[in-house]
Amino acid sequence: MKTVVGKVVSNKMTKSVVVAVQRMWQHPRYPKLVRRTSKFMAHDETNACNIGDEVRLESSRPLSKRKHWIVQDIIRRARIFQAPDLSQITAAKLAQSEAQASSSAATSTSNSTPAS
Repeated sequence: MKTVVGKVVSNKMTKSVVVAVQRMWQHPRYPKLVRRTSKFMAHDETNACNIGDEVRLESSRPLSKRKHWIVQDIIRRARIFQAPDLSQITAAKLAQSEAQASSSAATSTSNSTPAS
C-alpha cells in the first residue's frame, strides 16, 4: 500500500480529516524546485486528529466519493493554544487596581496631616 505524510488542515467532519500533502519537483526547463500541495480526505476512525497534526496516510479502497485514504498513525501532535479565561484576568486586574488605589489613598492622607 502507498503511504504519504501530511498535515491535518480540517477536522470538522465526523471520522474524516482533510490532510495537505506537499511534494517538490524540479521544473524541466528552469532549474527551480517547485512546491505543490495536494489535499486528501482521510478516514479517522477515532477522531484523534487535530488541526496541525502531522499524520501518515495509507491508501485504501474507496470509502466514499472523495475518501480513499486511512490515517495510519499520528507522527507529531500540534501544540494546541488554550486561551486564558478572561473573567480571571479581569478580576485580577480589578483587584490590582483597587490595591493601588487604596495604597495611594493611604499615602496621600499620611502626607496631608499638618504638623503642629
